[in-house]
Amino acid sequence: MDLGMNLGPHAAFILGAYGFTALVILGLVAHAVLDRRAQERALARLAKEPLKRDSARGAL
Repeated sequence: MDLGMNLGPHAAFILGAYGFTALVILGLVAHAVLDRRAQERALARLAKEPLKRDSARGAL
């Protein structure tokens, strides 16, 4: 396996570590994108609801 660099006898470990790191980063990005969409949906849902104030109940 020659990728233009000499990784020595630890090439499998090094490439595996890079691959694992790439998967983790992709997972974090995917989670952030999905969470942003969920937060935007929740915010839109809350924006549609009428405003409820505690002062309307007389609570202090």
